[in-house]
Amino acid sequence: MIRQLKTITLQMVAGANVVTALVMLLVGYSDRVNPAEHPMVACVGLAYPVFIVLNCCFLLFFAIFKWRYVVVPVLAFAVSYFPTRNYCPLNISADIPMGAIKVLSYNVHHFGADQLPDDSPNPIVDYIIGNDADIVCLQEAFMRPKERERLCKVYEYCDTTVASGVGECLALFSHYPIIDKQRIDYASKGNMSVAYRLKIDGDTVVVVNNHFETSGLSLADRAEFRQMVKGEVERSEMKAESKQLVVKLAESAKIRAPQAEAVAEYVRKAGDNVILCGDFNDSPISYTHHTIAKELTDCYVATGNGPGISYHHNAIYVRIDNIFCSEKWKPYGCKVDRSIGFSDHYPIYCWLEKR
Repeated sequence: MIRQLKTITLQMVAGANVVTALVMLLVGYSDRVNPAEHPMVACVGLAYPVFIVLNCCFLLFFAIFKWRYVVVPVLAFAVSYFPTRNYCPLNISADIPMGAIKVLSYNVHHFGADQLPDDSPNPIVDYIIGNDADIVCLQEAFMRPKERERLCKVYEYCDTTVASGVGECLALFSHYPIIDKQRIDYASKGNMSVAYRLKIDGDTVVVVNNHFETSGLSLADRAEFRQMVKGEVERSEMKAESKQLVVKLAESAKIRAPQAEAVAEYVRKAGDNVILCGDFNDSPISYTHHTIAKELTDCYVATGNGPGISYHHNAIYVRIDNIFCSEKWKPYGCKVDRSIGFSDHYPIYCWLEKR
């Protein structure tokens, strides 16, 4: 009787694992669906880490109680290899070659102006200078004159672009000459992408700095989500609030889709010498990320390790900041740096060697 019960239990767990694997596969490849046509589908990719954890639990369970059933979670990871690698890559580190350039991308959230007195040293500026990157792409980069002055003393070539109204400010600081710049045309109330042409060792390199459409969640929405995660919201209210949050996320994903397509089209026409950075406001399992990744190499996926969480406020933890490069560049040591927390984003940097 006990043996029979054990057999039934193992079969039920294996069946649950099969169902989990199928859902994991669908969620993992949901980034192929255009949110402009199916906006609600765009949100399911946020749940992908849940399925990674569940499948790991199944793997551990069968390794202990029925090792032959390990084939089920192993197959689940095999068929979902690419989305799993996009979300949580594992790579063997390599030495940074001599002559490689360092690229830093950082949503500085207005340099933490709401946290610091006017007369205090700015730790974000200190970090950028100490990071010693050759090219620095910043988002939400409205800065006071003294912050710009400090950075321009270190970087000979500086540029800022401000969107009309109360929109975005993108900044580029570079050790290499900026030949010109062009704003990539797409619809947005305040976000934007700017392409620069830089002269690097005799070659013209296109550097694209992006800040795609924000999540659509207000500060109040984010605070509500944090309360939901911490279990501080009544169960009767949670369903309605969850639905409201998902609708807002879906609508912002719908706006981001043509933005990503416009940048991808620009990259296709720009040639094979492209570096692309920025805040995508979308997860690694998203149409936005997939659209850009079809054209360029994700430096974090190619050389980073772990989930690389770059947004870290209000119980929302996901990698939304990225560095990409064309085939003419080989990435090394891409990392999300959690050593500084004055912005709601962590910076991401990597080294690029010209092939």
